[in-house]
Amino acid sequence: MKTSTFDFEEERLAKEIRKHKAKRVLVQLPEGLKPYALKIAATIESAGAQALVSADPCYGACDLAVYDAQALQADLIIHYGHTEMIKQTAVPMVYFETRTKINAKPAVKKALPLLKPWNSIGLVTTVQHIGEIDKVKNALLEGRKIVVIGDAGRLRYAGQVLGCDYSNAKAVADQVDAFLFVGGGKFHAIGVSLATSKPTIVADPYEKRAFSVEGEVEKTRKQRMTTVSEAKKAQNFGILVGLKPGQIRLQRAIDIKNKLQNKGKNAVVLALKEITPEALMQFPSIGAYVNTACPRIVSDDAHRFSKPMLTINETLVIVDELDWETLCKKGWFEN
Repeated sequence: MKTSTFDFEEERLAKEIRKHKAKRVLVQLPEGLKPYALKIAATIESAGAQALVSADPCYGACDLAVYDAQALQADLIIHYGHTEMIKQTAVPMVYFETRTKINAKPAVKKALPLLKPWNSIGLVTTVQHIGEIDKVKNALLEGRKIVVIGDAGRLRYAGQVLGCDYSNAKAVADQVDAFLFVGGGKFHAIGVSLATSKPTIVADPYEKRAFSVEGEVEKTRKQRMTTVSEAKKAQNFGILVGLKPGQIRLQRAIDIKNKLQNKGKNAVVLALKEITPEALMQFPSIGAYVNTACPRIVSDDAHRFSKPMLTINETLVIVDELDWETLCKKGWFEN
């Protein structure tokens, strides 16, 4: 079995199974945690329950396998990698945050030279590294930085960001010169920069390196402006409603449909479990799409689609309810 760099809380997992008297357990894992499926399944079965692991993509705490659990007659869902978003589901669910065991300080030390131009730093991270946030703050203070950690009250932890929620960063954007994001990859850091219009540096504990995302941010802005310009030429729009439990924004989709129709456009609402290029190819007369589901469909995957794929806020530019400056303040990828 794969050696873990994460805390899967095996003792708590066994206790939760016994507490719920579960006989069949469905496990959900985001992509980065799927290699640990055997380890988790073994713990579940040692606790006396049958383990089933969902092999479908898991995009976040909004993407819950409730229907799958019902179909499989599971009596408990174990959801790894995210904090609780939906409190009640048809099948009991327990969230495990899956904190990392990796020390973030070496990467933060490498970030300090990149942060040299700025005095006041906003500190943000994902739930995997929340346990390190005080250590990171102290490292920045030792580097003679002013450190600000936002708490807008929408997420479980101060300083936490999600791919669809940068409220903690936006809450302190006016108080800081730049942001430091602690975590793997570029996605969240680019989101922070786009949501706040502030320079953002990444301290990646997994690769023990630090880097700026400003080049990617500027490239993304230009790509999104081009996409919006192309979408303005379309006459027929598809408004996409995701069928994941935490992504169903039907009323928002209907509102967008009405706004487009009021501007003389044709629009239809399309409901999908998985929004893929192959699914949308079945609607050749549609010239552009509006995504009301997971923001990563636009931020990460827009290049995969042959037609322009817009966020809700970008669509508001098309219907003349937002200008570019306001769009930047509201956030490009937050639905």
